Amino acid sequence: MKKTSLTLWCLIAGIAATRADAKEFAVGSKSFTEQYILAEIYAGALESAGVPVEKKINLGGTLIAQAALVKGEIDMYPEYTGTALSAVVKGKMSADADAVYQQVKSAYAQQYQLTWLQPAQINNGYVLLVKADVAQKYHLKTLSDLAKVAPQLTLGAGPEFADRQDGLKGLEGVYGMKFKAFRQFAKVGLRYDALQGNQIDVANGFATDWQIADRNYVALADDKHLFPPYFVAPVVRQDALKTWPKAQEVLNRVSSMLDNQTMQKMNAAVERDKEEPEDVAEDFLKQKGFVKS
Repeated sequence: MKKTSLTLWCLIAGIAATRADAKEFAVGSKSFTEQYILAEIYAGALESAGVPVEKKINLGGTLIAQAALVKGEIDMYPEYTGTALSAVVKGKMSADADAVYQQVKSAYAQQYQLTWLQPAQINNGYVLLVKADVAQKYHLKTLSDLAKVAPQLTLGAGPEFADRQDGLKGLEGVYGMKFKAFRQFAKVGLRYDALQGNQIDVANGFATDWQIADRNYVALADDKHLFPPYFVAPVVRQDALKTWPKAQEVLNRVSSMLDNQTMQKMNAAVERDKEEPEDVAEDFLKQKGFVKS
């Protein structure tokens, strides 16, 4: 065996042994508000059920968190089905939520020995939003409605939206939608500020953004199913589920209590009200009976 191969084998074996001997279930997250909150919720629920937890929150982007999971540096983190399909599995995107979930679940189990648990009712996919007065003025409820008046309106979205098949290209191809103008905003918050200030008429956001409920924006229904699903679910190492069999039931129970409206409120508590994710998670767990008040 070559020296480099031997070194690599020893490294992998060492990592595996470290997690196999670990006395705590390591919960990770990616690096944005919603992930911090979800990781704190899942970690707190596990602790309340007697599973010892180590938190490794704020790891970075999808591929970094995925690598940490595969290497055994963490035992689980919350991931989104659409993200997993496009960034990790490299599969063909679909608007069928169950098909996407089954595809990533199967691929992760076969390729990485990772288990996708029960998905929550959090679908943090793309959504097009308008102010209530604009919706009323143009009788807007769906994207098909928007397509009829889009030539009169300005859309604000992220820089990547222009070239995505589930972005401007898809809106034109599926809905025949062409806007009067398109403005790019690097940060989601700037889009909402522009929408509120009437600098744009339509904003591209994410379905769990707290601004939607806070400012009473109207999310237009994707009636032709252009936008792919991004349902969140815990992704867990199979070995960790063997070590802590109680974890699966606890994590699934948590997921059954999460939805977009709940997530919007918790995101608002952190980003708007400046509460700590850990405190927001604790409030949720108390309300749902995981921990005593």
